[in-house]
Amino acid sequence: MAIGIIDYGMGNLKSVSNAIQFLGGECFISDDYDALYQAEQLILPGVGAFKDAIELIREKKFDTLLKEAQEQGKPILGICLGMQLMFDSSDEFGHHQGLGLLPGKIVKLDVPLKIPHMGWNRLDIQKQAPLFNNLPEEAYVYFVHSYYLETHADIVSATTYYGKEIQIAAQQGNTYALQFHPEKSGSVGLQILKNFMSL
Repeated sequence: MAIGIIDYGMGNLKSVSNAIQFLGGECFISDDYDALYQAEQLILPGVGAFKDAIELIREKKFDTLLKEAQEQGKPILGICLGMQLMFDSSDEFGHHQGLGLLPGKIVKLDVPLKIPHMGWNRLDIQKQAPLFNNLPEEAYVYFVHSYYLETHADIVSATTYYGKEIQIAAQQGNTYALQFHPEKSGSVGLQILKNFMSL
């Protein structure tokens, strides 16, 4: 089952594909609409600014690709900036419309701690989502972000504590969103990617 990793010009593509291949999965990195349309699962990674990323995605018509994939029930995983792009809007450097694949908004992380939030924090699972199967009781994951998600509690699958409780993972149907980097989160992250591959 080939996983398409969407290359829109901003992302940690190689580390994601390396992690999947390490797990024995098949994947390909592409910026070609037709090739990605054939993929059975899609991953939207990302590093950088929301505004630049959403413009590149719309330019390449990947917003349409993702909406169609979601309607077809294909598993979609957004990671870090890719996760943030999946929601309705972001307040990063102005107000920008997102992909609207999931309800919610991305807002500035305003806590009396170092921003960006970089490093390891505990994964506090709020509901037993398929991505979190077979994780250890004390699971830690790796973050790099200055903005975070605010959405309805019913789609939130995990939170963490960084100055306050913040929402870091969401799921609705076959659409999954992770603020942290599973590909940089050691054995916990590999298990999460393995769970996604088995959907």
